[in-house]
Amino acid sequence: MRGTLNDQSLIYLQIARMLEDDILRGVYQEEEQVPSTNELARGYNINPATAAKGINLLVSDGILYKRRGIGMFVAKGAGETVKQKRKAAFYDGFVKPLVKEGASLALTGEELLAMIERAIGEEKEK
Repeated sequence: MRGTLNDQSLIYLQIARMLEDDILRGVYQEEEQVPSTNELARGYNINPATAAKGINLLVSDGILYKRRGIGMFVAKGAGETVKQKRKAAFYDGFVKPLVKEGASLALTGEELLAMIERAIGEEKEK
């Protein structure tokens, strides 16, 4: 188990996010078992119900599945599912507000794209 909890968001969402991160980084492969609710609860000193809520969120998204009596496992295609989920959240949380703010500043599409390309270039230089 990696990561630390913070006060920035709900604990169960942080648990789900950390498991998603581990799936994206290849820490957990498809069909591989992830830590149990009790392991997560002990590892992060949280209520098992809170850990279960985070795991159940990933089950409902098709990222994890349960093998009765054995535990929770990474679903086939989970990495791609997480990527698509995060891309959609990025679009809703960053791209749409960026375009809305650009419109309020009367930026043209070309000006906005030029700014994005400049930012990408600056990021590559780092």
